[in-house]
Amino acid sequence: MADYDLAIIGGGLNGVGLARDAAGRGLRVILLEQGDLGGAASSATPRLIHGDLSVLERRGFWRVRRALAERRTWLAIAPHLVRPMRFVIPAHSEERPPWLLRAGLYVYDSLTNRSGLPAATTLDITHHPVGNALKRPFGTAFEYSDCVVDDSRLVVLTALDAAERGAVIRTGARCVRADRTDTWRLAVVDRGLRRTITARALANASGGWTSMVADTVLRQPQPAMAATQMSQIIVPRLFDSENVYVFQNNDGRLIFARPFERDFTLIGTVTHAFTGDPAIVAMPCADVSYLCDAASRYFRERVAPTDVVRTVSGVNLTLASARRRDGTTLFHARRRKAPLITMFGGDVTTSRLRAERAVTRLTPFYPMSPPWTAGAALPGGDFAWDRFDHEVDLARDRWRFLSEPEAQRLVGAYGSRLSTVLGEAKTREELGPSFGPELTGAEVRYLMAREWARFPEDVLWRRSKLDLTMPVADRVALAAFMAGVKDPPRSG
Repeated sequence: MADYDLAIIGGGLNGVGLARDAAGRGLRVILLEQGDLGGAASSATPRLIHGDLSVLERRGFWRVRRALAERRTWLAIAPHLVRPMRFVIPAHSEERPPWLLRAGLYVYDSLTNRSGLPAATTLDITHHPVGNALKRPFGTAFEYSDCVVDDSRLVVLTALDAAERGAVIRTGARCVRADRTDTWRLAVVDRGLRRTITARALANASGGWTSMVADTVLRQPQPAMAATQMSQIIVPRLFDSENVYVFQNNDGRLIFARPFERDFTLIGTVTHAFTGDPAIVAMPCADVSYLCDAASRYFRERVAPTDVVRTVSGVNLTLASARRRDGTTLFHARRRKAPLITMFGGDVTTSRLRAERAVTRLTPFYPMSPPWTAGAALPGGDFAWDRFDHEVDLARDRWRFLSEPEAQRLVGAYGSRLSTVLGEAKTREELGPSFGPELTGAEVRYLMAREWARFPEDVLWRRSKLDLTMPVADRVALAAFMAGVKDPPRSG
């Protein structure tokens, strides 16, 4: 008998989505990630949960409707991670005419049912706060509803839910060889120790490494794939309003600028073909200049490359024959050959649905329960999305030493499970040493014990964004603290 029903290579959004769905249907699951969960492209997405207006412009009505249905699902199951916001498109005299934008947003609203979010409207931004940061020629804008998401926390909490449903999650574990008969036999180097694992089915969800893993580890033929790099920049905050700006650039692309971690603005996304090692992807200077110039067409305050405090890049794959932005899932099984799922590409919005459909392909091989993930909250997400501010107020009432921004960050990360991090602490000192103004020893210990954090970057960038503001001395102290935490238990 095989050790597991399903082994998954890759701990990005596709991989953890498969693990969560399969574990909840009763399968024995193990996930192998060579680095950290969400360590590559899944932490470099546009961080939007949306129907994608550019797809609507290409008349992809069914895709937009499906994505908007998933937007509603994410709001229901992850209200701490997925937050509704108002998006603003200023009308530009050299770009799409206002009547076209107005008609497009009317169709956009009509494709979603009972979302509970405000409908699109027209704004006179010469007398509206959203116009304060913009150049004066812009007098009209169109406002509509969509959502933003913390992509890397979405990955981690999906993995946590999978682990709580029985999945085994192994970070720092690399599959170096896989032999296929009626089962899969995997050779794995798990934090320096070599072990063998058997599984009745295998999923290759290794992101930018999918083709490489197929060739060198699985030794299975795959269709030609094309790699695409996606990048964003982070600059000091450019505006005070809590809106996401959507700018029409002179090449027809839509560029967004959104509030990011209180004191910053995230601007993106620029994409282009990529060749090389996905592990060392870097944003070219030309892409940085492109985003700065695109934003400077609209913002009163010019955005220069010297303003950029961090660049964010990742590599995604598509089929070379069809540049499908909603991802690709390939399924292969034949007599005396164990099933193989290959999943790559796609956006955050439809990731849950992709995983559900992929696991369903295994139903002829195992008895399993029906799809379930659309109705089950992620850890900490068991409250209504419009009650987020109420959860923040409850947190401040219970832990009175928390400031409003701190409480918002912590509820946004842990939701209703914040008590598992802060416990019964009455003062900040009871949470252990401090690293910067917000991070405490208690939170670091929790992330190491329950959320697979091993290194400072895991804590400061993927499980929070405190990397943007933490002083160097506190980074050094954090590294020493984490090195001194002896053998934290491994979740899953």
